[in-house]
Amino acid sequence: MSTFEAVVFVVVVVAAVVFYVYRAIRVVPQATAAVIERFGRYKRTLEPGLRFLVPGADRVRATVDLREQVMPFPPQEVITEDNLLVYIDWVVYFQVIDPRRATYEIQNFVQAIEYLVSTTLRNIIGGMDLEATLTSRDEVNRQLRDVLDSETGRWGIRVSRVELRTIQPNRDITEAMEKQVRAERERRATILSAEGVKQAEILRAEGERQSMILKAEGEAKAAALRADGEASAISKTFKAIHDGNADQKLLSYQYLQMLPKIADGNASKLWIVPSELGKAVEGIGNAFSNATGGGGGLPASPLSAAPPEVEDGEQAAALPPAQRSGPPAAPAPADRPSGRRNSPNDVLFRRDE
Repeated sequence: MSTFEAVVFVVVVVAAVVFYVYRAIRVVPQATAAVIERFGRYKRTLEPGLRFLVPGADRVRATVDLREQVMPFPPQEVITEDNLLVYIDWVVYFQVIDPRRATYEIQNFVQAIEYLVSTTLRNIIGGMDLEATLTSRDEVNRQLRDVLDSETGRWGIRVSRVELRTIQPNRDITEAMEKQVRAERERRATILSAEGVKQAEILRAEGERQSMILKAEGEAKAAALRADGEASAISKTFKAIHDGNADQKLLSYQYLQMLPKIADGNASKLWIVPSELGKAVEGIGNAFSNATGGGGGLPASPLSAAPPEVEDGEQAAALPPAQRSGPPAAPAPADRPSGRRNSPNDVLFRRDE
């Protein structure tokens, strides 16, 4: 064997060894599993790390990702129980737990999951009306997850979650729903406004009632206190008069002092001089006569003098009934002072307007 032939032989042997080593060594990444076949039959599943194969006999059939995967699916047309068309798209969260089954039990498990979700969703939504579909999202997700988990378990796949992302009715239904929601909000606003007005009126009426009650109670208490004060004043006055042993002279003088107050007032056009005035004046005259020694006393009664001459009927009304030339004119009932019956000896005076 020549030198050239020896070099070629060595190179071929080294290349064969390198090729053999390359085919025999496999590095499996973390969270990945490799399905190995030997002569076309399943042999084993390689775990992550450095693994060795038999060159020419073993081969890698599939490399499976063991992480949880998220797979979105395009919107699908679904008809509800009340024959309304809605578009629904969803997201499936799944994980391969058995690489051997995921490789040999199903050809394409992603496509299988998509079709399975689509058919199951049509069955579920077909038994609900539109309102239940829009408000029962969690219930639909739960039913989908239960169906997918039971069906995909024999494929070595575990479905953890199924989420409906969008439930979109068609345009006409959306506009009708918006009108319905707007009308419902307006109705609630009207009801709340009416309730507010009602409560305000009730509170206002309650406040007025309480105010009237308190005002009436205050007036009643004020009247009672005023009456008690007047009664106390009258009682003290009478007590003072009795304690002071007032005689007829003092009482006559006080009677005369009260006459201007009786005649005072712009509203009174006619007032009556009582017949007791003569007695009071007579008592005052006697008092002054006794005080001066009986020489210069007052006349017994100013009303006992001769009546003055009268020129017309209006002045004649001021005379006593005994001195009038004509029939007596009775005063108007509204001008008569209340609390005392007129005496025949009373003198009437009319105030000039």
